Amino acid sequence: MPALRQLRADHAPAVLAFELANRTWFAASVSDRGDDFFDQFTDRFHALLAEQDAGICAFYVLVGEDGSILGRFNLVDLVDGTAQLGYRVAQHVAGHGVATATVRELCRLAVARHGLRTLRAAAAHTNVASQKVLTKAGFVPVGPAAPADLGGKAGTWYQRDLVLRP
Repeated sequence: MPALRQLRADHAPAVLAFELANRTWFAASVSDRGDDFFDQFTDRFHALLAEQDAGICAFYVLVGEDGSILGRFNLVDLVDGTAQLGYRVAQHVAGHGVATATVRELCRLAVARHGLRTLRAAAAHTNVASQKVLTKAGFVPVGPAAPADLGGKAGTWYQRDLVLRP
């Protein structure tokens, strides 16, 4: 059974493999990370761990039984009880409820581990799958997301009040 784990240094090889294996799949719905991301992966990965250690962000990976990464789920800019949620799942598990179930679990962890009260997430108008995940996980649309928020794509901001929703 897959397990949601907070990002650790020893996840680096599996995270890189996940990003490389799904690069084309991700680029179809979100902006491509670019070659620099992969060329500088080790430095960027250590920077993420430093942000997590500083309490600025909380990064999670969904780890399969074989140790592979099935998804990444991030809480970014933890400030005053709020954070932005970002996520991506591997192509081979997409469409099977994995993202929705994991976002719901992360909502529970956001309260229990990080003391958060509100999560926000942006989804491009063209990313119908992400919109469905957010809606099924209890998020509601709260306004337009500028193209600058979504790598050049227009979209919608969604929000979930973690205190009032189970």
